[in-house]
Amino acid sequence: MASESLLSVSGLNQFYGESHTLWDLTLDVTEGQCTCLMGRNGVGKTTLLQCVMGLLPVKSGAVMFKGLDLTRVSAERRAGLGIGYVPQGRQIFPLLTVKENLEIGLPNRKDGARNVPDFIYELFPVLKEMLGRRGGDLSGGQQQQLAIGRALVVDPSLLILDEPTEGIQPNIVHEIGDIIRRLNSEIGLTVLLVEQKLPFARRVADRFCLLDRGRAVATGVMAELNDSLVNQYLTV
Repeated sequence: MASESLLSVSGLNQFYGESHTLWDLTLDVTEGQCTCLMGRNGVGKTTLLQCVMGLLPVKSGAVMFKGLDLTRVSAERRAGLGIGYVPQGRQIFPLLTVKENLEIGLPNRKDGARNVPDFIYELFPVLKEMLGRRGGDLSGGQQQQLAIGRALVVDPSLLILDEPTEGIQPNIVHEIGDIIRRLNSEIGLTVLLVEQKLPFARRVADRFCLLDRGRAVATGVMAELNDSLVNQYLTV
């Protein structure tokens, strides 16, 4: 039985002023897998994620999530539908404590839970140790763990991560890779990831989609990402 697409983008076009930034873009994110969006800087990876999250307007095309066309849904409502989003640069609240940062996601939970789920502290023990600390006082790696933890509080069925390893020390990068694999294998969470580091992408992702100048130019299972594609679309 073929796996279903949880998120399906089709014929997506987006403009930034006069500039056509996404061209008839199509992407399928298979349920229960990790899909990695790859490409050089400036090819439209973050733009695509922002269109999926409703942070940028879509000129034409459809973004379907669990059969619902998201292009008609406000950005505020998308988290409540089960999409967790960790933007580039983390964007935690530096003046709020770790606990307060995590609790921000609670109103979007469908089950009405009032407390941060224990499994988040099991995934990120460092957050439990630092509940009373302000987010801005954490290291970059700890802030990234907090940002992922906050996205998981929503109880998402899709987790979207925009360059989660950027500017982070190697041991934390490895931990984040382990956590993505665990979320995938143990609770069946679907992950859409933007990642520049090829070894990390090969380690955590099941599938890839290469973007070039706003177009999807190659997709497939990770084993199909060969040297020819890497040299053509990823090597700087």
